[in-house]
Amino acid sequence: MRAVVGGQISRAVSYPVTESDIRRWAVAVYYPQEPPKRFWDLKYAEATAHGGITAPEDFNPFAWMVAESEGRPRVPGADPDHTENSLGIEGPGLVTVLNGGMSAEYGEPIRPQDVITSVNRLAGYSERMGRLGHMLFTVLENTWTNQRDQLVKSTRMTLIRY
Repeated sequence: MRAVVGGQISRAVSYPVTESDIRRWAVAVYYPQEPPKRFWDLKYAEATAHGGITAPEDFNPFAWMVAESEGRPRVPGADPDHTENSLGIEGPGLVTVLNGGMSAEYGEPIRPQDVITSVNRLAGYSERMGRLGHMLFTVLENTWTNQRDQLVKSTRMTLIRY
């Protein structure tokens, strides 16, 4: 299993982000308050440090549809061996999966007309003994870049399997 560490599990490319996508996301996230003007008022947004409309950090350009995708999408809880099966190897055969946490780093903001590419990779494994027996910790890394190959967002998610 360690031989596939660093392997690509899935890849997706978004459609170009529109101002309307950003406004709808901001309205949904900030409801019932009015979203900050930097997400929808071009005149106001141009005067900010970003110099134009940008999406909230939690904006997901893949929430509705994707322009391209490779690999099987993950269905939470459906297949504990999904990661290894996606990389073409047999999984450890463990039956319980827990969310061990997630961290995120943000880079360039998403702007209208950006096309975002998401690459999900297996970042590593570690093992520990727990009260219920042997546990396998699996770290997945998802990196988003824009069409200028600038980092937009990087997340690391830990799965605990036993």
